[in-house]
Amino acid sequence: MITRLKHTLLLLFACCAYSATAQSVTPTVKAYIEPDSILIGDRFTLTIEVDKDQVQSIFFPAFQMGEQAPAEDGMPQFGALECLEDHPVDTVEHKGRRLLLRKRYTLTAFDEGVYNLGRPSVIYADKNIVDTLYGVRDSLRLVVNTFKIDSTAMLCDIKPVKTLKFKFGEISGYLTIALVVIALIALGIYLLARYLAARGKKITDLFKPEPPLPPHIVAITALEALQNQKLWQNNRHKEYYSALSEIVRTYLDGRFGIGAMEMSTDEIVEAIKEIDIPQKNAMDLVSVLRDADLVKFAKAIFEAAENESAFTKIYYFVEETKPVEITDENEEDK
Repeated sequence: MITRLKHTLLLLFACCAYSATAQSVTPTVKAYIEPDSILIGDRFTLTIEVDKDQVQSIFFPAFQMGEQAPAEDGMPQFGALECLEDHPVDTVEHKGRRLLLRKRYTLTAFDEGVYNLGRPSVIYADKNIVDTLYGVRDSLRLVVNTFKIDSTAMLCDIKPVKTLKFKFGEISGYLTIALVVIALIALGIYLLARYLAARGKKITDLFKPEPPLPPHIVAITALEALQNQKLWQNNRHKEYYSALSEIVRTYLDGRFGIGAMEMSTDEIVEAIKEIDIPQKNAMDLVSVLRDADLVKFAKAIFEAAENESAFTKIYYFVEETKPVEITDENEEDK
C-alpha cells in the first residue's frame, strides 16, 4: 500500500513538472543592421530575428515602400529612411517546437547625418497575452556620410587643343564599304548597258522623256472615255457637250496649231477656213460647236439621236483630218 502511494505521488510530481515545462516560453527577439555606416544612396539591411514556440503568433513591423517622416529633435527618425524592399519571413531553424524566424528590410537614405532607428520591435500574442517585444536595449543608429568634394581641385587652366595624328585605320572600314558600293554600282551599270545594247538601245535612252502622243490619239482616247461616262443618258447634257467641245478644241490646237481653247465658235469658224480640211468635216465641226453653245448658254436639250450624231461627227472629224503619214504607217503595220 505504501509502495503504491509512493508511485502515485511520483506520477503526480512528474505531471506537474511536465506541465511547467510545457508552458510557453516568451520569445526572444534580436535586431541589427548591416552595415551601420553608408554613403548617401547606398543600401543597408535591417534584420529582425525571433526565437519562438510554434504555437505563438508574431507580427513583424510593416513599412510603406518609399515612406519618409520628418526629423525630430535634430536627429532623423526611422521614417526618414526609404524602404526599398520588404522581404518575406524566412524560417531559419526548426527544432522540435522551437522556430527561429528572420525578417529583413532593405533600406536607404539620401540625407547626410546620424539616423536613430529606435528599438525595432514585434507584436507577440499567446493565449490571452499580447505584448511588444524589443530586439535591442538601446536604439540602433545608422551613420550616413556624403561625398567630400574639394572645389579647389576642380579649378584648372584651359588646356590647348591637341591635334592627333591621322590614322588610316580610322577610315579603313568606311573606305572599304565605299569601294564595295562603287563596284556594285559599276557592275549594275555594265550589265544594264549590255542588256540595252542587245536590244539596240543606249543607257542615255532611259533618261529621254517619252514623246508626246499624237493629237489624234489623245482625242480618240478622250472620246472613248466620254462615251463610257454616258453623260447625256443621265440628263447631264451640259457636261456632255462641254466635254465634246473641249476635246475637239484641244485637237485643233495640237493638230493645226489653232488656239481654239481661247476662241469663240465664230473665231474658230474663221480659223478653219485657213486650213485644208474636207468641207463636210468643217461643217460638222461648226454644227457641233454651235449645238454645244446652245446647250451651255441657252440650256437647250437635244434628242438622243442628235446627241449620238454630235459624237459621231467629232469622231470622224478627228479620224479624217489626222496626218496621212500616220495613217499609212498604221496600214503597213496591219
